[in-house]
Amino acid sequence: MSSKFRNWLVGALVMCAGPEGGAVAQSFQELETRLGDHPSLAALSHQADASRERAIAAMGLPDPVVSAGINNFPVFDPSFSDFLPTNKAVGLRQEFPSRASRQASAGQARAIAAQSERVRAAQLATLRGELIALLHEKRRIERQRAIARRRNEKYDELAGIVEAEIDAGRPGVFRLAEIEAERAGVDRTLVELDRQDAETDARLVDLVGQVPATPAPPVNAHDWSGHPMSFHAVRVADADIRVANHSVEGAEAAWRPSWGAQLTYQQRETGADFAGDDWVSGKVTMTLPLWAKHSQEPRLRAAKAERASAEMRYQAAARHASARYTSHAAQRRAAEDNISALKRNIAAVEDEIASQLTMYESGAGDYAPIIDGELAILKLRADIAAQEARRATAIARMNALLVAP
Repeated sequence: MSSKFRNWLVGALVMCAGPEGGAVAQSFQELETRLGDHPSLAALSHQADASRERAIAAMGLPDPVVSAGINNFPVFDPSFSDFLPTNKAVGLRQEFPSRASRQASAGQARAIAAQSERVRAAQLATLRGELIALLHEKRRIERQRAIARRRNEKYDELAGIVEAEIDAGRPGVFRLAEIEAERAGVDRTLVELDRQDAETDARLVDLVGQVPATPAPPVNAHDWSGHPMSFHAVRVADADIRVANHSVEGAEAAWRPSWGAQLTYQQRETGADFAGDDWVSGKVTMTLPLWAKHSQEPRLRAAKAERASAEMRYQAAARHASARYTSHAAQRRAAEDNISALKRNIAAVEDEIASQLTMYESGAGDYAPIIDGELAILKLRADIAAQEARRATAIARMNALLVAP
């Protein structure tokens, strides 16, 4: 990361943090509203608007061509009244492109607009899932930071007990060294959590323009119906097929004639031995697919190949989306299994602590094993916080793949 970009990012974080330098408190619904104003989503909305305007323009006729000039004007003896064929002319020409071609172009533009809207919906779902994951990451960091600080307190307490045992003549110097090493590990954990917190804040600024102090929302997995069109990515690929279909229609319409009409008004001056006169000339033009073998046919083959490509992309999108959903579901199940196992471990350690406490109260044991057990539980709770964030992230990304019910 360059120093210029780092300075800009720090400044943005400070400005977005509010006057007290803290995060901005607001509801998740407000965050979703801010998320809808993300530049990438606004760009897709403008792109859809542009395509809809192109659909309207595609049905319009080209501008008429107005011409004015002279015909058969003598060069070496300039005059409008000496030479019989000399005349002044004003013309109007209008082209009428094939209506089928214009309809195909308009349909393609509308299909592109619909595709942009589907891309926007998919992008919004992805950003929303990322926002939920980041809020759960913030919650995980806060919990692990609090646990790390609690561990330091327990290490202080344990060090005091070991020092008392040393004063009583028990060998415990090596135990003190172990405590200091573990305390150093906790300090490194706090430094790493600070780094993760800064990265999470930067990603939140990218999403919603500020660092929110919003509680992580609950996440519930949406079940996939089994139909490929339930996925955003497949809906986008389906829209791509519709665009390709209109492209084929446009290529087929190229065989149909385009028409044109031209009207010319001509005026002749009165000469020495002829009278002046006005007359009108008109004609109609029509295109013929005379070179279809080298023009229309290759374009049609290209359009059909693009449609076949779009159909294959649809199949690939369906496979990829299904694989991603299955992968996130597996991550969710693994996190849930790990949480269950960690909770069983905590229960086992709590039973051992209760046993050690009974022995200590009876005068047959030491208090240090009890603190060791409490430290083990704190480590397990930190692991649970990580697994809960992992589960929430997996569910958020699973849901982001699916079209909202």
